[in-house]
Amino acid sequence: MIRNHQYVRHLLTLSPGAPATAHGWVKTRRDSKGVIFIQINDGSCFADLQIVFEAGSIPEEVLSKVTTGACVCVSGAMVASPGKGQSVELRGEALELLGAAPPETYPLQKKKHTLETLREFGHFRTRSNTFGAVFRVRNALSFAIHRFFQENGFLYVHTPILTTSDAEGAGAMFQVTTLDLMNLPRKPQSSAIDFSTDFFSHPAYLTVSGQLEAEIFALAFTNVYTFGPTFRAENSNTPRHLAEFWMIEPEMAFCDLDGNQELAEAFLKYLITYLMDHCRQDLEFFNQRYEPNLLATLDNVASSEFARIPYSEAVRILEQSGRPWEFPVYWGADLQSEHERYLTEVTFRKPVIVTGYPKSIKAFYMRANDDGRTVRAMDVLAPGIGEIIGGSQREERLDVLREKIREHNLPEEHYWWYLDLRRHGSAPHAGFGLGFERLMMYVTGMKNIRDVIPFPRTPGHAEF
Repeated sequence: MIRNHQYVRHLLTLSPGAPATAHGWVKTRRDSKGVIFIQINDGSCFADLQIVFEAGSIPEEVLSKVTTGACVCVSGAMVASPGKGQSVELRGEALELLGAAPPETYPLQKKKHTLETLREFGHFRTRSNTFGAVFRVRNALSFAIHRFFQENGFLYVHTPILTTSDAEGAGAMFQVTTLDLMNLPRKPQSSAIDFSTDFFSHPAYLTVSGQLEAEIFALAFTNVYTFGPTFRAENSNTPRHLAEFWMIEPEMAFCDLDGNQELAEAFLKYLITYLMDHCRQDLEFFNQRYEPNLLATLDNVASSEFARIPYSEAVRILEQSGRPWEFPVYWGADLQSEHERYLTEVTFRKPVIVTGYPKSIKAFYMRANDDGRTVRAMDVLAPGIGEIIGGSQREERLDVLREKIREHNLPEEHYWWYLDLRRHGSAPHAGFGLGFERLMMYVTGMKNIRDVIPFPRTPGHAEF
């Protein structure tokens, strides 16, 4: 096992003369004027470690196998580097070839590869500069999420992946069953499937959200959050959709819509500030290679006071813009990405929180306003992407919630426990959801959601 002081990120901070042993995968190798230059990377940082050997110091049968992709262990001493890009390099004294990578079969030779090509080699793309940066950012962002909530007294809840209820009431769920699909049991005098012999005795699905279960814990532990995988069986083959993705969902008791907005703003600012402090090299790479305004955009989000406007005001601004919208703007319509980006990039030039959406376009669990037309919902919109957070104050009144379940044509018996929470010790509470991969796209500037998750699950694709 490599210890923390043996990572390349640490070796690059050593002073000349310090002994060092490095492990990693060869990025490049070149021979020049009796000197062999090898660059390796172990994934610990964006920068490579340059290793220098005198010609003849490595047996030819070993040297011939030190090619791009090969895995090596090198020992020697750190020396001042006369070249550009690094202050020190490793003067090699011994090299052990741990694993060869024959050039005729290794797909990632030293040349520029498109992201589409790299997706075809998902088991090797992690060794590229782009995906090394992506997954270091993903790691840091995951840590920052937990750190934010733990520092603010939230309890981490592992909500179920298998569930019998649809949190969104919108279908598109993956069903899970142990029944023989070629010989499904039927109920007597009916064509309906008899689930009594299925594993859970009734229909079960992969979860689309941990929100409803998180509400159980919020009404006992006050402030809680979930961070886990969720699933949507939507046949959407776009750069913004996955069948499996991760969600962050805090739920807070004794919290209204104002408190929800405050938490969402503080949360986003904290995460972006953390990345700017801890992943600067990686973000600079994305800024240079994929999104030239990335650092400026992130800095704007971290330093701005978010604008807050009601939905009706947002519609008025859009209607008066004079823009020829692809999707019509009118009161009652959901805001589309083009509308959200206009508000954040043209009108306010910073993040915007829109509240008070029409109840007809929002989920059943959102608290109804007294006007009978709107609910206490909020969407956090960010420049460059549009909606990044969606949330609401939850409906805590039993009679109103029951009626809303009926209005959405949902089976009330599936939500008996959710209603029970309102019968016994109900309290005002609120929460929001943030798609982790959507956030990853935003902070890296990557344009395809398949490129910010280790193993993308999309229609027709479930490798590894």
